[in-house]
Amino acid sequence: MLPWQDFCRYISNEGFGEPISKLGKGWYKTHQYSLELIFHSKVLKHPCRVYNENDAKLFYVPFYGGLDVLRWHFNNVSNDVKDSLGLELVKWLERQVTWKSNLGKDHVFVLGKISWDFRRTSDSPWGTRLLELENLQNPIKLLIERQPWHLNDVGIPHPTYFHPKSDNDIIDWQLKIIRSNRKNLVSFAGAARDDADDNIRSILIDQCTSKIDSKCKFLNCSSVKCYEPESIIELFVESEFCLQPPGDSPTRKSVFDSLISGCIPVLFDPFTAYYQYPWHLPEDYDKYSVFLDKKEVREMNVNVVERLGNISMRERENMRRYIVYELLPGLVYGDHNAELEKFQDAFAITINNLLERVSKFKD
Repeated sequence: MLPWQDFCRYISNEGFGEPISKLGKGWYKTHQYSLELIFHSKVLKHPCRVYNENDAKLFYVPFYGGLDVLRWHFNNVSNDVKDSLGLELVKWLERQVTWKSNLGKDHVFVLGKISWDFRRTSDSPWGTRLLELENLQNPIKLLIERQPWHLNDVGIPHPTYFHPKSDNDIIDWQLKIIRSNRKNLVSFAGAARDDADDNIRSILIDQCTSKIDSKCKFLNCSSVKCYEPESIIELFVESEFCLQPPGDSPTRKSVFDSLISGCIPVLFDPFTAYYQYPWHLPEDYDKYSVFLDKKEVREMNVNVVERLGNISMRERENMRRYIVYELLPGLVYGDHNAELEKFQDAFAITINNLLERVSKFKD
C-alpha cells in the first residue's frame, strides 16, 4: 500500500500493531489509518452483536474504504479502477433485504481516512467517489475527519497508541501523566510544509527554535523520529502545551496523542477538532484546548510561545485535570478483550450514540 513502508506489521494484534514494551501495558505501534481494522474486530466482540439479521437495529458494513483508497494514492490508475470496489459493494448492498427496508439509513460505515479521500472532484484525481455515490447518502459514515455540512458524516477519534485492557490500565496512566514533570512549556512534533497553502508551520518552528534557552521543544518529523511512538509520547508527557497546526488537512492524529498525554493542544483552525467530534469532545473547547487564529500567526501578530507562557498555572492545571480525568478514557480504543467497568472507551461511546441515533429514526 505504501511504497516506502511495510504495512503488514501494522495489521498484527487485530489492527493495533506491534507492542511497545517501553511505554508499558496496552501500548502498540498503531498506524494512523488502522481504524477500520480496529473497529471491525471490536464490533465482532460486542455484547450486543446479534446473529439473526431480523433482530438487528444497526448494521455495520465491514468495508475497508480507507485501505481501498490507500492502494491507489501512489499508483497511476484510472478513476474507474479506483471506484470499482465501492461500486461492487453498493450493488451487493442493494440486493439485501435489510438495506431495502430502510434504504440504508440504519447502516454504518467506518472509514479510517479523511472525507476528501472519498469525495473526488473533477479538479483533482485524488481518491475515490465512494461518499458521492447517490446510494451512500443515507447511511451513517464514521470518519477520522468529517465534512461538518454532511449530516450523516460523524467524526470519531483517530486511533492512538494506547489500548488499555482494564480500568486499572487507564487509572495507572492517568496518575503517571498528572504527576509528570512538564519541563517544556511548549512542544511541536511536525515538519515544515512550505508548499502548503495557508501554511503557518515554518513560522511556528521559527518561534519555537529562535532562542537558545527557548521554552519550546521541536521534534523534527522530517526525520524518522516521528515514526517512533516513544519519541512523540515522551515529548508530549513532558510538555504543558502541544502545537497542532493543520497539515494536509485540518485534523491531526497528534491532537489525540497530545490529549492522552495530558498535553494541552493548541489549535489554529476550528476544523481541526471543534467541528469534528461531537460524541467525544465537548462544545466548550476552552476546557481542553487553546485556540490561536492562524491568520494572526501568519501575519506575525502573535508570538505563540510568549502567549502560552502568559496562561496561569491554575488555568493549565484545570485544563489538564479535565483532559486527563474527563476526556482521556473516551478517546482511546480499548483492547479487543478489554474489561472496562468504570470507563467507556471511544468505541463504546460511538456504538451507544449510533444505537441512540438509529432508535430515534426507527421510533
